[in-house]
Amino acid sequence: MLVKPRWVNLVIVVAILCVGCAAIARFDLNRLYGEAKPSNREVNLSEPLPETKFDEVNAVIESRCVVCHACYDAPCQLKMTSTHGIERGANKDKVYQGSRLLAAQPNRLFVDAIETQEWRERGFFPVLNERQQSVEANTQASLLARMLMLKQHHPLPASKLLNEQFDVSLNRTQECPTIEEFERYENNQPLAGMPYGLPGINAKEHNVLINWIKNGANMPADFTVSTEQQLEIDKLEAFLNADNLKMRLSSRYIYEHLFTSHLYFSEHLESNSHAQFYNLVRSSSAPGTPIKVIATRRPFDDPQVERVYYRLLPVRSTIVNKTHQPYAIHEELMSKWQRWFVDAAYQVESLPNYEPEVAANPLTAFTQLPVNARYRFMLERAENTIMGYIKGPVCRGQVALNVINDHFWVYFLKPELADSPDVEAFYLAQKDNLRLPAEHESTAFALNWIEYAERQGQYLKARHAFLNKTLQGGQHLQLDGLWDGEGENTNASLTVFRHFDNATVVKGLVGEPPKTAWIIDYALLERIHYLLVAGFDVYGNYGHQLLTRLYMDFLRMEGESNFLALLPLETRRTEGRSWYQKSGQELQDFMNDYAFSFEQPSGINFTSDKPKAELFEKLHQYLKNVQPQGYALADSELQQKSQDILAELGTIKGQSASIFPEITMIMVETEGQQDEIFTLIRNSAHFNVNSLFDEEDNRDKQHDNMTLVHGLLGSYPDVFWQVKEAELSTLVAAATRVKTEKAYAALLDQFGVRRTQADFWRFSDRFNAAFRQHSPIEAGWLDYNRLENR
Repeated sequence: MLVKPRWVNLVIVVAILCVGCAAIARFDLNRLYGEAKPSNREVNLSEPLPETKFDEVNAVIESRCVVCHACYDAPCQLKMTSTHGIERGANKDKVYQGSRLLAAQPNRLFVDAIETQEWRERGFFPVLNERQQSVEANTQASLLARMLMLKQHHPLPASKLLNEQFDVSLNRTQECPTIEEFERYENNQPLAGMPYGLPGINAKEHNVLINWIKNGANMPADFTVSTEQQLEIDKLEAFLNADNLKMRLSSRYIYEHLFTSHLYFSEHLESNSHAQFYNLVRSSSAPGTPIKVIATRRPFDDPQVERVYYRLLPVRSTIVNKTHQPYAIHEELMSKWQRWFVDAAYQVESLPNYEPEVAANPLTAFTQLPVNARYRFMLERAENTIMGYIKGPVCRGQVALNVINDHFWVYFLKPELADSPDVEAFYLAQKDNLRLPAEHESTAFALNWIEYAERQGQYLKARHAFLNKTLQGGQHLQLDGLWDGEGENTNASLTVFRHFDNATVVKGLVGEPPKTAWIIDYALLERIHYLLVAGFDVYGNYGHQLLTRLYMDFLRMEGESNFLALLPLETRRTEGRSWYQKSGQELQDFMNDYAFSFEQPSGINFTSDKPKAELFEKLHQYLKNVQPQGYALADSELQQKSQDILAELGTIKGQSASIFPEITMIMVETEGQQDEIFTLIRNSAHFNVNSLFDEEDNRDKQHDNMTLVHGLLGSYPDVFWQVKEAELSTLVAAATRVKTEKAYAALLDQFGVRRTQADFWRFSDRFNAAFRQHSPIEAGWLDYNRLENR
């Protein structure tokens, strides 16, 4: 007979007590205020609150709640970016759970369920009172009210740093009590009121929310779009839903590339700060009728309807920066779509099916669309295309981010090189080698790395042979083979910054020349999108997520090898090996045999003994006419002397740089002018980025460096600095002297805005207002889940 250890019995007893306490609490609430059911709130909601009266409430929710409660990484899945999210409530399950064996049930707001009762059946519990509707019940039986009152009764301790009672780590164990469990939560964690780990809201803000909750927490009715906007919607929907097969296939392609974007009509803005955004969705209902969203895990999954319609659904949520991908629709763009997809000379004989082995691979599904049309569509807004895997279906791009370097530049092959029957035939012949993990859907087992390595290796071998054949007769790869944006498109080059588990992409070549760079062609750009955006399921199991991470290794090396092909033949392998120090033998063999094995001489004439630096300079000159200047310090309104002083922050390197956080957001107060925003980014160096685990052991801190830009980069600040322009020399002097944690703490004592400071929220409002004023279309609320406690 097995004897249970004493601790097992203790756990069982505690579990029984917890369940018993919850049952008692539920009984008490039921006795006092009646049984909880969503229909109890429908009485109040039958007369929605006018939007103008809700504005004051919503202003507090956005500035104090949304900054932590948005998207999939919202604590307890409580998404407060819309009234629908507040009504939906919270859930104890974590979305970001990379170890799950089975795919989880998707719970996407506005997609997977609509009515509150549906969410209750999916495990979401209310944060508002769903019992008897009275002033007392609306506060005492409301989790949101009780959390706010707990903070008022137990404010943040008056100390510089949070003590051990607070866990503000990103992957902390979440406490997600229901209202029935709240008394135990309150007794065990009196300092865990909301906002958690931040100062409480002031008395006026508290009263605004509590009075709203007392009176039934009524919500405004969903808005209706203006007549002018509706005309634009009708025009775009008519274009996308033409009956001919050519347009039906083209619209499927457009949708699968824009489903994460926020579309807006840029020629019909009353002002830059009042853009109405839309999501492009699949609907089973035709234009002119109410939208019926087709809820599938991925945009290319079988819609299970005879005809799909592509519709514009108004964005009803607060705009948060970590998911915001603004995409302007205007006449010039529509003319290009018309030319690429409608007027081009090609035929569509039949529509592809939705079987995973077809639909998950764009090189198979869209073979009837010209490569030229597909590639130009993605290049036209290349920043948005790459941004999708950072801000798209995953909010924070965590899964594949430890497979890229912290700072690199991206260039593109020109579309003309892809616009030939030979190129299209080559891609079609390689469709089996270019199969993507997404065809295994969301419950895949983790397959062997070698299986995908062999397919990728065969593709690279065939690609090198194809290039050698194409470049016969003394031709060589030249700079003029790269896309120059037709001399006007600033998407011709991009900069990617990785901030550990989130990232940023911007147009142009930002910062000092990086260690690595990518050159992307059509097939690579397409596979990046279908691997990390269209084909990625944040609710998928560990196998799906691991396959995604492993496959991204090959795409990164492919982009790097394209860049290396422009260097002198004798330096390519040396340079490539320097990017993969301490890597395993399997990877070394793959690089030597396939990734970095292109033997065609470069057609570029090098004159120095530092060819990579020389190549970067040649590329800069080649693309100088399409380099945006928005992130240059010179674009700020600071005096030249102040700009020169501030620029010294970007010279911090090595171990000193490693002490600073990933993202420091700086507000400089100027006399008589608006506040200026700057971002200081730490670029963490690595011996290689191929290791899946133990990233810290792979860090090369002596080669860390910093990039300083004007404006805001990133969605997740680690720390804020606030400084007057007249004190910049003091700030910079202190920062450049940082060699230890103690010195960094002293810097924060003087210029930091810590999460514990009494005036944190006043600063937050001022900073976000400056962001919106500087970038009215791109701006969205920042996320405070990564604020440091240092």
